Amino acid sequence: MTVPSLLPMSKALVIRHHLEDNAGLIGEALLARDVVFDTYMLDASSPTPALEGYDYLVILGSKHAVYDEAVEAAWFGRELQLIEQADEAGVPILGICFGAQALCRAFGGTVAPSLEPEVGWYRIEAAEEQEFPEGPWFEYHFDVCSLPPQAEVWALSPRAVQAFAIGNHVGVQFHPEIDDVQLAQWLAVGDEEVRSLGIDTDELLALTRDETPLARERALVLVDKFLDRLAPVRR
Repeated sequence: MTVPSLLPMSKALVIRHHLEDNAGLIGEALLARDVVFDTYMLDASSPTPALEGYDYLVILGSKHAVYDEAVEAAWFGRELQLIEQADEAGVPILGICFGAQALCRAFGGTVAPSLEPEVGWYRIEAAEEQEFPEGPWFEYHFDVCSLPPQAEVWALSPRAVQAFAIGNHVGVQFHPEIDDVQLAQWLAVGDEEVRSLGIDTDELLALTRDETPLARERALVLVDKFLDRLAPVRR
């Protein structure tokens, strides 16, 4: 894959929704491609960050659902507006898990509870005529996307659409940013949901520790695929 020639000091705005979240392996991959980034919280108690000065927008995951009306009234409505602003300004978006579901909703798709949640490391399958790493990728989701007609499917699993593009924007249902350090932080905040699925959290952490080196390489492939789709936009 040809990596695009980026302008010096391209900048990404990374949106997180919880203090224990960070850009992780995706952040490392962005820096490796000369894209620096700032991370901002977007929740009910924080203002909406401005897009001015940013070339890319990255939206991380959330414990909440994009169809929760109370969450939309509290803060998610502002995030949908931010997505609309980015699209109008030509700022490409990489949406991760909740961020992918937000993209789906913003462009006319729907999101609903999954009959089969995915938590752990899963392999996925590239869609026809697409090249996409099968993983395994780290999954942590309880909802699924029904994409709008203009979306281009990149990868799937038997349970969900796993990667897609809408214009210059890319959404992935999995968590390419996760390494064992960040997962440990997630589980420290609360692991009841994981344990309720019969998952041994110690085993999951050990597996994540083993997978992290190759996950780091796959994150770089994903960022290259994202950047390869577009020309950087200077604002």
